[in-house]
Amino acid sequence: MKTDLRKILSISGESGLFLYIQQAKNGAIVESLATGKRMCSGLSAKMSSMADIAIYTDEGEAKLADIFSKMKESLGDAAAPGKKADAKELVAFFEKVLPTYDRDRFYVSHMRKVVEWYNIIKEKASLDFMTDEEMEGEQD
Repeated sequence: MKTDLRKILSISGESGLFLYIQQAKNGAIVESLATGKRMCSGLSAKMSSMADIAIYTDEGEAKLADIFSKMKESLGDAAAPGKKADAKELVAFFEKVLPTYDRDRFYVSHMRKVVEWYNIIKEKASLDFMTDEEMEGEQD
């Protein structure tokens, strides 16, 4: 089953990733990908959809789905370096996967989040993502 990155959320103040379940009167009901537990995330929480996140490159921005696909090509079935990996290891990894990343705006802290998200999605969902056309067809 393909993963719809529009429904995978990062929520400020919470660790890990969440699956959007439905709108609630006072926020959104989400389910932790790691634990499967559901919670209501309040209206004041900053939620970012994985589909809306991009990485700065020398040519502009690269969507996270494209970065994840490049990571999958590079890694095969292996996991990405852990979020606690050495900074030099992370930089070397991203120089291989995305050689044009903007070194002034894409920091090691961002790299740590991206590899963490990649590993969570690899383990708990699928690295086969829905295309824009498939997402549009699902809305109809």
